[in-house]
Amino acid sequence: MTVEGTAQRKNARGSSKRTTAKKATPAKKASPAKARNSGRPDEAEQDQLVQLLTPEGKRIEHPDYSIDLSAEELRGLYRDMVLTRKFDAEATTLQRQGELGLWASLLGQEAAQIGSGRALRDDDYVFPTYREHGVAWCRGVDPTNLLGMFRGVNHGGWDPNSNNFHLYTIVIGSQTLHATGYAMGVQKDGADSAVIAYFGDGASSQGDVAESFTFSAVYNAPVVFFCQNNQWAISEPTEKQTRVPLYQRARGFGFPGVRVDGNDVLACLAVTKAALERARTGQGPMLIEAFTYRMGAHTTSDDPTKYRADEERVAWEAKDPILRLRTYLEAEGLVDEAYLASIDEESEALGKRVRDAVRAMPDPDDMAIFENVYADGHALVDEERAQFAAYQASFADADAAAEGN
Repeated sequence: MTVEGTAQRKNARGSSKRTTAKKATPAKKASPAKARNSGRPDEAEQDQLVQLLTPEGKRIEHPDYSIDLSAEELRGLYRDMVLTRKFDAEATTLQRQGELGLWASLLGQEAAQIGSGRALRDDDYVFPTYREHGVAWCRGVDPTNLLGMFRGVNHGGWDPNSNNFHLYTIVIGSQTLHATGYAMGVQKDGADSAVIAYFGDGASSQGDVAESFTFSAVYNAPVVFFCQNNQWAISEPTEKQTRVPLYQRARGFGFPGVRVDGNDVLACLAVTKAALERARTGQGPMLIEAFTYRMGAHTTSDDPTKYRADEERVAWEAKDPILRLRTYLEAEGLVDEAYLASIDEESEALGKRVRDAVRAMPDPDDMAIFENVYADGHALVDEERAQFAAYQASFADADAAAEGN
C-alpha cells in the first residue's frame, strides 16, 4: 500500500490460463451451525474452489489456473502481506487510543487483497470499498494517506488518478456502478486496460451490484468484480443472503464466475490475472468470489463475539494466509532467518512511521466545509459560513473574557 512497497519490487508476473467456472454440483444442505463452525466450504463446494497453496503450505496445481513466480516475487508477496497486516494492526490500535474515529480492519483478508492487487497492471483502474488497504499498498498509495479520512482531517488524502486507485467508498455497493461506467468509458476509448471493483458478500445483496452486473454484461464492459466473501455482512452470515454460492450469481447475468481460496495468495493472483486479461481482450466481465474470513470486527465499532462463535474463528486461524505462504517458503528454502528478521524490522519501522504520521496530522480549516459546495457560490452557503464563523469567534471572546477576570 505504499510508495516504498511498490518501488522495492516489481509486480508479480506469471502465466495463467483463461477459463470459466465449472458447472456446479448441487450441494447437500447443511445446517447453519455446521456451516458456520466448519470454517470451510462443504465437500461439493470445495470441488469448485481454485487453490494453488493448501492451508498446510503445500504447492498444488489446478487444471485451469497456474502461476509461475520467481523466488523474489514469492518473497515479495510475503513481505506485502506482513507489512499490510502491521499497518492494519497499528491503525486498529490508534483507533482504540482515540487517534482515529473508526477503522475497518482487513485482518485475515491479506491474501485476497495482495494477490489480486499484484495482478493489476499500472494502467488498470481500481474501485475499492473502505477495507482495501492491501490493494492500496500494491497501487503505491502511502498508508498514512489512508488514515486521514478515518481521523476526520480530509476526504481521502490521495489523488485517485496518480495511482489509478479511487477514493474509498463508504456507501455499500455503489462503487460497482462507478467501476462499470468507467469500464464502459475505457471500452469506448479503445484502451486495452481493465477495471476492477471490490465489494463484500454483504454488498452482493445491494441493488447497485445487480445493476452493475446487468450493464457490464449487456455492454461487455472490461470489468472484474472481486467479491471478498469474508462470511459476515457485519452480523449477518452469508447463508442468510444467498441460496447459492455467490460466484454462481454471475451465470444469471450472462458472464462467468469463479470461487477462489481467498487465503491463498497464489490462487488469488492467478485467477485475477486471468480475469483481467479476459476483460482486456474484449471478453467482458467476470465475477471472482474470494472465499476468506474476517478475523476481526467489521469495524472498530463492532463486537463480533455477540453474533459468532469463537470456534469458527479458531478454525480459520489454521488457514492464516501469511503463515501458509511462510511455511511454503521455508520448506522450499526460499527464505532464511535473516530475511524473516529483516521483514520484522521493516514492519516495526512502518508501525512507528504510521503512529508518528497520524499524530502529526494537522486539523483541517474549520471553514473548509463550506468550500466547493457550489461551483459559483451561493447566498445561503455564504450566510451559513458567516453564522458559523461568528459561532467559532464566540469561543475566543469567552476565553478572552475569562482571562481578563
